[in-house]
Order: sequence, then structure tokens, then C-alpha cells
Amino acid sequence: MARIPYVDPESAPAPVRDLLAALPAPLNIFRVMAHAETNFQPLVGLGGSILTEQKLDDRLRELAILRVARLSNAEYEWVQHVAIAELVGAGEAEIAALEVDDIENECFDELTRDVLRFTTEVVEKVGASKETFDRLAAKISTREIVELIIAIGFYMTVARLMESVEIDLDQPMDASVLAEARETGVKS
Repeated sequence: MARIPYVDPESAPAPVRDLLAALPAPLNIFRVMAHAETNFQPLVGLGGSILTEQKLDDRLRELAILRVARLSNAEYEWVQHVAIAELVGAGEAEIAALEVDDIENECFDELTRDVLRFTTEVVEKVGASKETFDRLAAKISTREIVELIIAIGFYMTVARLMESVEIDLDQPMDASVLAEARETGVKS
């Protein structure tokens, strides 16, 4: 049971109620975020842009988010993003390796290992080492590096919210939810 009540859309202020109604899935994380009325829309917008508008490869992004979830002990984030990772092409072996914190596993190609090392350092040390940064910068664009850091930071924030409030697990979103978000421009 969550430490705080979920926002009830029917009694929420109109902007919060309208945004909750527009979301592709009524997830508990949104109903917790909605308590921060003035931050709710910007948070949903940022999360949606990370999932649907970044140049960073979707598979790499999702593996990085799963790494954040593991390093943050965020079960809710893990459950939701395993489904998304599978949808965007992450393999069972990759997900299994991340579940046991094996970022050097041979199932990962060199670029993916670099992204996972980078993610680990950003989470654990606030920033990546020069060596890790330079290795990744030789493979992806400056834009993609910045997008990766933004994704890591956003999902660190969300993980801390989820874990501090102890939100109840939702069923993972299915493929249709992400497809709807991409098609309609609704930010999840």
C-alpha cells in the first residue's frame, strides 16, 4: 500500500484531471506525480519526450533505464520498462544480464556495454569518467549523450519517487499504449 493516497481524478483540479484523462494509461506513478500539481504536466511532458522523441536509440535508452532501475532498487520502474525494452528490441539475455547486474555480459555489443558503463557511473558517481565519456562520445552524437544523461536523471528522479512513496505495482503497459503515445503525441 502506498504511503500517500493516489490522486482521485474526479476530485482533482481541472488541469490535473484533464491530464490524467489524456494519458494513455492510468498508472499509479501518474496519480502520485499529480500531487505536485504545478510539476505534473512538465514531468509528464519530459517523460513522454524521452520515450517518444529522442534521437537516442530506443533499445539503448530502455537498457539504460533498466540499469537505473536496478541501481535504484526500483521494482516498479523495472517492471514497466522490461515490457518497453522488449517492445523496442532488447533481448531476453540482455534483460536477464541486467537483472543480475552483469553489464559486461557477452550478450551486449560494445556500444551497449559503453552505454551501461556510462549509466552506472552517472548514477553512482554523478558523472562519467573521462575514459567512459570519451569511449561513448566516439560512438554516438553529442545530442545522444545529452539525451542519455537526461533520461538517466529523469528515471533516477522517478525511481526515488516510486521507492519513497512505495507505490503499488501496476501491470506493465502493453505495446498499444506506447504506440498510441507516439501516434497521438500524448506524452506518457
